[in-house]
Formats: sequence, C-alpha cells, structure tokens
Amino acid sequence: MAAAKKRLNLRNPWHLLATGFGSGLFPVGPGTAGSIAAIPFWIVMTYLPWQVYSMIVMFSICIGVYLCRQTARDMRVHDHGSIVWDEFVGMWITLMAIPVNDWRWVLIGFIVFRVLDIWKPWPIRWFDRNVQGGMGIMIDDVVAGVLGAAIIYLVGHHWPSGLF
Repeated sequence: MAAAKKRLNLRNPWHLLATGFGSGLFPVGPGTAGSIAAIPFWIVMTYLPWQVYSMIVMFSICIGVYLCRQTARDMRVHDHGSIVWDEFVGMWITLMAIPVNDWRWVLIGFIVFRVLDIWKPWPIRWFDRNVQGGMGIMIDDVVAGVLGAAIIYLVGHHWPSGLF
C-alpha cells in the first residue's frame, strides 16, 4: 500500500481532490480524517442557499466518480484508503439534515456517518461489494450519507422533546 501512495502527486488536481486536500494521507483513520476535513467546507456551504448547496453536492458526486476512478487507476489500487472525496460528499449529505447549525448536531452527524461508513449495514454493503470503478468508490458513501441524513432528520425533527 505504501507503493500506491508513492504514485500520488498532490500537484495533480484529481489526486488533490480525491485525497481530500491531503487529509486522506493521515496515517491513522484516513476516512475519519477526511470526514473531519469536510466540515470546514460544509461550514462555508451553509451560507449558500439550499438549492446551491444541493447543486454543489450533486456536482461533487458526479466529479467524484471521475476523480476517484482516475486516482485509483493511477495508484493501481481500487478504493485505496487515502481516497476520501467520497467521505467529503457523504458528510455533506448527512449534515444537510441537521435541524440547527450547532456543533453538537455536527458531532452527531459525524458520528452517525462514520458508524454507517465503517459498519456498512444493508444496503450500503451491497453497493460497496457490487459496484465497481469510480461509482463504486462513491456510491457506498453517498448511500451512507443519505441514511445518515434520514437518521439525523428523524431524531432532530421527530424526537419527543428534542435532543438538546
């Protein structure tokens, strides 16, 4: 796996984005590091109208399929741990559902997304095992983001007395 990392070139814009601006190169828990690194970008996106935010997420999914596929090819490893653009997008999807912009909800969203991404319950696991290429790298985290958003929405908007 170290040889695969040596094939990365952060001056290549695809590699830079695929590694979450280098956050995926963190030696321990690169997916977690990538999820944390997505939060400052999410904070900036919260100032945008929700329609623009949604368009950025959709564009990020589309471009992510290409840049993750290309980076995986260049590294010669499918879905190398340092490829974390999918975590960025999954976090942005999960955090779309928080009821208020509060650090506690961001933390809950982070935890829910990471648990889903690591545990990979059905249908996330099915997508992870059955879809290949750039779409395969992206889709399990997109689905984890959607499920995370659903959980956050249900807890945040339908919990009997509110969580906080």
